[in-house]
Amino acid sequence: QVQLVESGGGSVQAGESLRLSCAASKNFYCMVWFRQAPGKEREGVAGISGAYSADYAESVKGRFILSRDKVKNTVYLQMNRLKPEDTGIYYCAAGGVRCGLSASSYQNWGQGTQVIVSS
Repeated sequence: QVQLVESGGGSVQAGESLRLSCAASKNFYCMVWFRQAPGKEREGVAGISGAYSADYAESVKGRFILSRDKVKNTVYLQMNRLKPEDTGIYYCAAGGVRCGLSASSYQNWGQGTQVIVSS
């Protein structure tokens, strides 16, 4: 059974940083982070391919950095200069080969980790 386990969420002040981790039970070519704020649809945040090519949503470019450790089947989302609008549940997803930021492209999901950014 495929498992994706997120960790690293928490509550911080605006301008601070958090580092999220997603550990997978197997290797996936694409690993992607999504987030969902209360009352809003799930949106893609950042994704990374097996070739280490990363893509970011415009709202996080220049602030978030996505990396991966293939040996550990783990991806890390370094979130800097956090803003209140970054608040939400962050989900890790995996699968496929195109590594886009559309939630419908992924069948494997973690349970999510909460991020709260206060102003």
